[in-house]
Amino acid sequence: MDELKERYIVSTMRDLANYVLKSIDHIRSDDVESMIDCLINALNHERRVLIVGVGRSGLIGKAFAVRLMHLGFKVYVIGDTIVPALRPNDILVAISGSGRTKLVIDAAEVAKSLGAKVVALTSFRDSPLAGLADVVVEIPGRLKVSSEEDYFSRQILGIYEPLSPLASLFEITAMAFLDGLIVELTHRLRKS
Repeated sequence: MDELKERYIVSTMRDLANYVLKSIDHIRSDDVESMIDCLINALNHERRVLIVGVGRSGLIGKAFAVRLMHLGFKVYVIGDTIVPALRPNDILVAISGSGRTKLVIDAAEVAKSLGAKVVALTSFRDSPLAGLADVVVEIPGRLKVSSEEDYFSRQILGIYEPLSPLASLFEITAMAFLDGLIVELTHRLRKS
């Protein structure tokens, strides 16, 4: 019985790994180029990069911010205590699988009103977030959208995402995409 259970787990893990790899393969190169150009432009012109996301997407954003900081970017995460005011031509990187997370949408709306560039990472190209963005990077993974769009309301109400491994597919793919982006930026900026 234990051997059968172990074989099932290994098979399931392999299936999941293959599904994640297929998801990562779907990241478009033209989206990557647009985001790279936007970030290199920010670095070359002393522009700030602000990152916003909530929940697991926020954690992915924080990891990305640390890596950008190591490359010399002036980068901040919305919600931290030392975030400066956004200026025209700064960049907001907004991460939301659904593209409907209220806090992320609000931040994108304010950024647009100030003349900042908005880069959206989302699974839905037709989402409100994508509609606000100058650059949309479509990250596969999010299959459905919660009926409650406000992340904090969902937490208070006890409306949680499914606990299946595929519920994390957006975050896994976004992390792989952003890590790959860091490698590309490192190469293009000739940093070690």
